[in-house]
Amino acid sequence: MINPPMTELSDVKDFWNKASCGEVYAGEGDERQRYANVSRLRYELEPYLLTFAEFDKVNGKDVLEIGVGMGSDHQMLAMANPKRLRGIDLTERALEHTRTRFAAFGLTSELSTGNAEALSFPDATFDHVYSWGVIHHSLNTAQAAKEILRVLRPGGTAKVMIYHRFAAVGLMLWVRYALLRGRPWMSLDKIYAQFLESPGTKAYNVSEARLLFTGASQIDARAIPGLGDLLQGEVGQRHRGWLLTTAKKVWPRWLIRAIARHINFGGVLLIDIKK
Repeated sequence: MINPPMTELSDVKDFWNKASCGEVYAGEGDERQRYANVSRLRYELEPYLLTFAEFDKVNGKDVLEIGVGMGSDHQMLAMANPKRLRGIDLTERALEHTRTRFAAFGLTSELSTGNAEALSFPDATFDHVYSWGVIHHSLNTAQAAKEILRVLRPGGTAKVMIYHRFAAVGLMLWVRYALLRGRPWMSLDKIYAQFLESPGTKAYNVSEARLLFTGASQIDARAIPGLGDLLQGEVGQRHRGWLLTTAKKVWPRWLIRAIARHINFGGVLLIDIKK
């Protein structure tokens, strides 16, 4: 298993307080239009998200989202008419975006700051927990996974996405920040922690993902290519330059998708859990 990186919680919080994930897609217009832009591009670029999330299945359930970000997925959860919806995020920036979005669209949710490693809810509070691309940024991802299982009711479900280690995005970062700098011995874990997103970001293989949720009655985990692997959208904001611009034009997306049809290859690790 991966050990927690030597990173402070404030480092992670400061990184995401500069810009919430997806904020770059807001564009022009009033609040409704700007948040609609974010959602539209999110689901166009990541169509597998809607298939995986199955938002419509939370109708009548007590639901928690860990890491609300710009509020796109939280809005989808709210529109599915859960019995009670709660959302947490490490940053006030994300919560303010989600509050503003919900006010613009006439939706309601109980939103608060929170740390995925120490959820403030009693045991067995929720029927469903959802978290997309969040807990791999936690200092202790294993503890965050335990917290998800703790707050789930028996028979409850969770949908979680974390990063997968064996991925084109990891290999690209390794070439740029290890091989081309004369440090080919640098591990993928260090590459992800230092150069992907917030400090200490982690990636896992399928077996490690299953171990994170030890104690669940059912765990299904599989990897697929994500935006970083396919160099789509505004990926690479930390790594702008002529090399990235050129790569986006000639990148063999067809080959990456072909490889992923046969093996677990790609940066998006989808985990279905039943307690």
